[in-house]
Amino acid sequence: MKSCLRAALAILAASILVAGPVQAESLAGKIGKKRYPVQFPVGMKGPCQQVYEAYIAAPGHSAYAQTPLSYSVEAFFCGRAFNAPSQKEAERRALADCNSVGTKYKLKVAGACAVYVSK
Repeated sequence: MKSCLRAALAILAASILVAGPVQAESLAGKIGKKRYPVQFPVGMKGPCQQVYEAYIAAPGHSAYAQTPLSYSVEAFFCGRAFNAPSQKEAERRALADCNSVGTKYKLKVAGACAVYVSK
């Protein structure tokens, strides 16, 4: 009986060593959960578009937040969080980052920040 138990434990240990540690799947290149469509004015190349591209390339839990973009606003701004411990934390950080831009530049006409995408 003891030899069978030892053999079973040895097989279990060997299978764990062969399988190796479980690694989380990279989120790089993925859009994640969309809440609003991310759009930029035609021909625009600015920091928010660069931030969004970096969001997509980020391998961990990340989020992209932005103020609404429409013809009735003078400006829009964004915030980001890359490789946070969780999706919820990434969203919290992205909103805080977006809101800090509005506070820094004292923009009231741009609207409220919202999480557009997160993963």
